[in-house]
Amino acid sequence: MGRFLAFGEIMLRLSPPGRELLLQTPRLDVWVAGAEANVATQLARLGHDVGFASRVPDNDMGRAAITTLRGHGVDVAHIATGGERMGLYFVTSGAGMRATEVIYDRAGSAFAGAAAHSWDWDAILDGVDRLHLSGITPALGPVPAEAAIAAAEAAAARGIAVSFDGNWRGKLWARWDGDPRSILTRIVRHADLMFGNHRDVALLLGRDDFAGEGEDRRRAAAEAAFDAFPKLQTIASTARHVEHVDLNHLSARIDTRDGVAQTKEVILLGIVDRIGGGDAFAAGVLHGLRRGQDSAGAARTGLALAALKHSLPGDAALFRQADIDAFLEGGLDVRR
Repeated sequence: MGRFLAFGEIMLRLSPPGRELLLQTPRLDVWVAGAEANVATQLARLGHDVGFASRVPDNDMGRAAITTLRGHGVDVAHIATGGERMGLYFVTSGAGMRATEVIYDRAGSAFAGAAAHSWDWDAILDGVDRLHLSGITPALGPVPAEAAIAAAEAAAARGIAVSFDGNWRGKLWARWDGDPRSILTRIVRHADLMFGNHRDVALLLGRDDFAGEGEDRRRAAAEAAFDAFPKLQTIASTARHVEHVDLNHLSARIDTRDGVAQTKEVILLGIVDRIGGGDAFAAGVLHGLRRGQDSAGAARTGLALAALKHSLPGDAALFRQADIDAFLEGGLDVRR
């Protein structure tokens, strides 16, 4: 069925227990985290051959991250060791009308300091037929930005398909004098599959004048992206309506050059943790397309995993095909 390779930073997420504020009490829960690592983890849990390329410090935190990915079935042969520190971020879960808050502590991490020329793309991409990247890596600074571009170019030169998740992180981009549009364009031009909505397209094209509202506007943005990027064939996205932290409405769609597949909206009630939902969606779409599903099927699979992720604490979705099937069949009774 081919081999996936995800490239990006693996880090640690620290959160106060339950719905507490950060350091309200002197305790923190810790999870291995990172957008690309989340996608790799869920794909491996679904039985795919998937590797992950990154860099962590040679200490207990780095080794724990490697052990965690390996335990989920991810090939960690291309996780290098070096540098001084592990990237961290803190998540304070919201409640009611109080929003979830994220604080980053990633500057100077082992991954962010790994130069583009330090990656052996011949070895890393050997046997790979799809490379997965996200916009978080270039947001970390000029060094990882060049590494992400180099990864996309190396894959394209070898005829390897590239998927790209926009994952806009304004707080990270604001920390350095980068040009998001020009940097991300150099990556997206190699992608055949993009995860993002009309706002991501507006950033890439330097325009936000897409005609219509709602679904019409999203289609207009997709068509503009297809015109601008000849290799791009598929754009997958979700739409979320937030009533309060524990009640969201979520739908998914896939735009291709030939048309649109749009799911119905699902109600997410009693949300445990929404962080990582977009990564679960990306993994679900990649899983569905790899299994030969059409756009409508892949959109439903992506939505199923995104919705299920809201029931699980931590960053990564950890579900099996049976969980996807049960969700799509509407089965909420106890499975005995």
